[in-house]
Amino acid sequence: MAVVSRLREVAVVRRGNKSDRILLGAIFVLSAIGLMMIYSATRSSGTFSMERQMIFVAAGLIMLLIFSNIDYREYRVMLPIISIVTLVLLGAVFLFDPVSDGGVGQAYRWIPLGFFNLQPSEFAKVVVILVLASLLAPERNSDEPPSRQLSWKKLAMALLVVGVPGVLIYEQPDLGTALVFGFVLIVLVFAAGATWRQMLTLIGAAVGGAVAVFQLGLLSSYQLSRIQCLFDPSSDVTGACYQLTQSMRAIGSGQLLGKGFLADQSMTSFEYVPEQQTDFIFTAVAEQFGLFGSLVVLAAFAVIIWRLLVISAHARDRFGALIAVGVAAMIMFHVFVNVGMTVGIMPVTGIPLPFLSQGGSFYMAMALALGVANSVWLMRTPVPSENQLL
Repeated sequence: MAVVSRLREVAVVRRGNKSDRILLGAIFVLSAIGLMMIYSATRSSGTFSMERQMIFVAAGLIMLLIFSNIDYREYRVMLPIISIVTLVLLGAVFLFDPVSDGGVGQAYRWIPLGFFNLQPSEFAKVVVILVLASLLAPERNSDEPPSRQLSWKKLAMALLVVGVPGVLIYEQPDLGTALVFGFVLIVLVFAAGATWRQMLTLIGAAVGGAVAVFQLGLLSSYQLSRIQCLFDPSSDVTGACYQLTQSMRAIGSGQLLGKGFLADQSMTSFEYVPEQQTDFIFTAVAEQFGLFGSLVVLAAFAVIIWRLLVISAHARDRFGALIAVGVAAMIMFHVFVNVGMTVGIMPVTGIPLPFLSQGGSFYMAMALALGVANSVWLMRTPVPSENQLL
């Protein structure tokens, strides 16, 4: 009876808590725009890409609602099993035949499931955020002092948490996702209370690692070509720099208000931008809706990041706060790098744009991450004697 009484107390206190409607509204707006842009970029090819993406969007939104209503604190006890399963899936991709990666080579990133190809690296981003948040936050009901200073031991463990899946993903090869892990690590370590000495050590190690990658020749020829195109887009306009050149032409042609949705004379309607429905979906927005439409999309992403930071500030514990910060860092990195590579200020790394780019695993992983963050918002109200239920 005592347990029933406490459960009733939890329900009554939390009854007034609602999902973050501003956050959900921004997600719905971006998802709708994404479907429109995928349709405009693929309608000439007759691949039914929008129809497939609609299924993924529906599945992702259902996942968002489900994970919003699961207490985020329960993941801590399940993280060892979740982590092992994630590593097994990341390794399992090498057992299947490689798939063409945008015409630049063969990649081991997907597990064919018949109706769609599962990309474990997308879900690994969410798992890494949860593991890092759990590692860097004090355990519930532990005797750990509330000091916000991070120990060197935890910093080393955080590097290991990111390093193991990062190496597997780099070997697929998927440099873009590996870079997402690095950025999330730096942000979460800083948010967890790292000292400036620790931050400088971490950044120095990242810079040293980047230099070593170049010196040891670990980058493939097409990756080096993409970096060269960043500094000189005219060096190979019909080859390695063709995608970037077409992207900048499409964005520039949109001007202030764009050519209009499904305009007949647009580069989007003729599919002149390679991989436009995936990594270069932002070019479809900029060409058809111009600078104004592009700013609307960027504003929607800014709203999502703002709400995630608000969720972090109102979280009931540091674990929840770090989850929200980690998800915000992941989305921020995706948006900055994706939009940056379409306008020529970042190298082409194959990082998609959240909720707009075509891809089932990517959309569902982003929806899952925001569902967990929304759970932090829903569970923000402390309840007397609730710890006795956990």
